[in-house]
Amino acid sequence: MSYRSLLRVAGAGFFPLGFLARLPYATSALSTLVLLQSTTHGYAFAGLAGAAQSIAIAVGGPLVGIMADRHGHRTVGAFAAVADFASWAALLAVSHGSRTSVLAAAILVGLTQPQVGPLVRVHWSRLVRAHDDPGLLSAALSYEAAADEVGFVAGPALVGAIAALGPLAPAALTMTLIAVSTLPFALRHADRPTGQHTADRNRGAQRLPRRPLAVVFLAMVAMGTVFGAVQTTVTVYADTIDEPGAAGLMYAGFGIGSALAGAACAWLPRRLTLRARYVVFAAALFAGMLVLAGGTRLVSVPAAVALAGFTVAPYMISLYALTERLAPAERAAVAMTVLCAGGPLATAAGQGVSGGLAQTHGADGALLVALTAAGGALLLAVSAVLADRNRNVWIIDRTPAPPALPETADAV
Repeated sequence: MSYRSLLRVAGAGFFPLGFLARLPYATSALSTLVLLQSTTHGYAFAGLAGAAQSIAIAVGGPLVGIMADRHGHRTVGAFAAVADFASWAALLAVSHGSRTSVLAAAILVGLTQPQVGPLVRVHWSRLVRAHDDPGLLSAALSYEAAADEVGFVAGPALVGAIAALGPLAPAALTMTLIAVSTLPFALRHADRPTGQHTADRNRGAQRLPRRPLAVVFLAMVAMGTVFGAVQTTVTVYADTIDEPGAAGLMYAGFGIGSALAGAACAWLPRRLTLRARYVVFAAALFAGMLVLAGGTRLVSVPAAVALAGFTVAPYMISLYALTERLAPAERAAVAMTVLCAGGPLATAAGQGVSGGLAQTHGADGALLVALTAAGGALLLAVSAVLADRNRNVWIIDRTPAPPALPETADAV
């Protein structure tokens, strides 16, 4: 399956606007930190507000998903974009006020975060069903993983560059991106409720498979923990060589490696089943963390970080594909947002735990957290596959055949 197929199905304009629409997610955390560190003159409170915002994103994501499944992605996507823009305006307005009001505004920014990444994957799922082309989903999820990783490299880089203009500039950048990309993307490329959606709601939406969904959620928690631990690792290493600015460059290498591997997943052979991909890529993630651990002693740490990055996106793509197969069509948005909620929560936890170990054991302590999380991800994958052997219930290799949706159905 080539990426030209995606262009034919979604249209060329979908891709640049869709990429810009997801950037506010990548710029929000650092924009908040820069703003609040300047106005409160303390990293402790700024970090606390940032952590609270991450938790709010994880809580608000599934709520956005539930509303999107019920009321259509266009309505909810546009409302979330407007609400998030207003929340940023409120944060700017109270940034010199009481810490209670600042914290409340930061939490509101997180709760209203537009869930572009999860919901756009529902868009691709619906297009696959409408066009009856299962190979399209592999290319779509590969593109989305690559776009996410590039966004997470470009977003903080943009914030770092524009912060030279002043502490308010990153927040203004985020608000501008919401206004000129996230909102137009929702209005242009999101679906309205269709007759099929209405019929699904009238007869009662199918229940989500809770245990399988819990498995992929925990798998994403493991991935988020790896992210947090690797961020801590490169920060500690950069400090030990007296080049703190190198941390951002090393983590960018991690993201670029992941993006390249994610893009390459579009050409994986179809005979490599989803079940096999899940286990193989979980094993690859663990191997990547072993490479990273060895890199602190045997090779260049930046090179080891970049190599380890190649194992990230394929694993995440398998989780998105698992969730797409597990969720009933009318509950796809909430399932995808539940999956993604594990990321920011675990990243914050991974940073906290690895930071504590790094305080006494240096970069090796932070790497231990990443290695443990990757080992847990592999153990979870093997256990899920064994528990689901010959059942095709938790890990669905056979694509279900639900009622076809109109070809015009889109999502944000």
